[in-house]
Amino acid sequence: MKTHKRHLIAGAIALSLFGASTAMAAVSESEAAKLGNELTPIGAEKAGNGGAIPAWDGGLTDPGVNQPQQGIYPDPFPNDEVKFVIDQSNVDEYADNLSPGQVAMIKTYSTFSIPVYETRRTSTYPQELMDLAKENATTVSLTPDGNGLQNYEKGVPFPIPQKGQEVIFNHITRYRGGSIIRNVAQVTPQANGDFSPVKFTEHLTDRVELADYKPGMDDNVLFYFKQVITAPSRLAGNVLLVHETLDQVKEGRRAWLYNSGQRRVRRAPQVAYDGPGTAADGQRTSDNLDLFNGAPDRYNWELVGKKEMYIPYNSYRLASRDLSYNDIIQPGHINPSVTRYELHRVWHVRATLKDGERHIYARRDFFVDEDSWQIAVVDHYDGRGDLWRVAEAHHVQAYDIDVPAYAAETLYDLMSGRYLVMGLTNEESDPYTYGVTARSNDFTPAALRRAGVR
Repeated sequence: MKTHKRHLIAGAIALSLFGASTAMAAVSESEAAKLGNELTPIGAEKAGNGGAIPAWDGGLTDPGVNQPQQGIYPDPFPNDEVKFVIDQSNVDEYADNLSPGQVAMIKTYSTFSIPVYETRRTSTYPQELMDLAKENATTVSLTPDGNGLQNYEKGVPFPIPQKGQEVIFNHITRYRGGSIIRNVAQVTPQANGDFSPVKFTEHLTDRVELADYKPGMDDNVLFYFKQVITAPSRLAGNVLLVHETLDQVKEGRRAWLYNSGQRRVRRAPQVAYDGPGTAADGQRTSDNLDLFNGAPDRYNWELVGKKEMYIPYNSYRLASRDLSYNDIIQPGHINPSVTRYELHRVWHVRATLKDGERHIYARRDFFVDEDSWQIAVVDHYDGRGDLWRVAEAHHVQAYDIDVPAYAAETLYDLMSGRYLVMGLTNEESDPYTYGVTARSNDFTPAALRRAGVR
């Protein structure tokens, strides 16, 4: 198959010029009228590309016999077969549809490959949120410094983005299911593939989903997050609590840690930017979680444009209960035979560290799925300009509640030969529970002590 150069989106140059503009984010009524017509309700191109990418037809909302049970999602496409594999023998042929980091992974590891499947545009959101996107398009804007949002309550703030920060805020603010409890594992394999999982119970609740929510309550908070380590025993009982503020320059992220050994709760200002990630053995920063989170103020943001790219998608097999963690974890990278990649359109956003600011990543290139606003791939560069780490998020659609999610997140270190995997559920009981009733007092520092009792 020939390189898909012809599939680069023609409007990339125009979009890049928009990214440099100082115009307000809100678009005109006539532009917003495209939503639900030539654009999907949240801003993706509805039409296919005349080739591998089909038209969006509403996403996956009825998987037939493959109904989820207890937070486990059977593969709705069990008979799909690999169309072709991108590996060291042909990677240059497909390089235009990969990130430089993906190419580097293939060239570094003869065992790393990208199995390409039929493209299925399964992503969608609840109708209420898709309706809100059209309203947001004409009313929501960035704050003057670009670090927060104005006139925003919920839903996709910028379905027709004009700046790099707008695309990133679409990812940061995306709907994750309301109020969720999940049980997941994180592994940081050694270079030879040896690993010991760290296990978490995590509770995330959107502010507006609290049972005692009232309009205007804690209005600079986007969501509340509580993370309890349940294994191994040396870490069990430690708890992280976060009140995720929307404008973190106006009001910094509120974070607390409960240490079960000391039985003390302390503020945790280090849970931000390039502070170390929880129990990650130095393999990620705080803002690597969810591929990017937190304040955008240390970077200059450029909307490079759109392109077609092979990204992890419909990764139900990776989350299969038939797989153990030993089946997934290999030296250098996860097992490619349990992954699935598809050709999708992505927004390319480049973040470059501002003069005088500090972060271990001097540049980050984000590739964001147009159908879900989830970041799919990130290339990270060090202060010398060398490619350092490559992140991938393996998309799945929670098809009973109309919510895109991740089967797992990976972060590969090209220099050390190590990597990190977050969000694994294959061996966990009750991996996802949606629709959990939560109240504001579940997310107070006092609640940390209750959560951390072993």
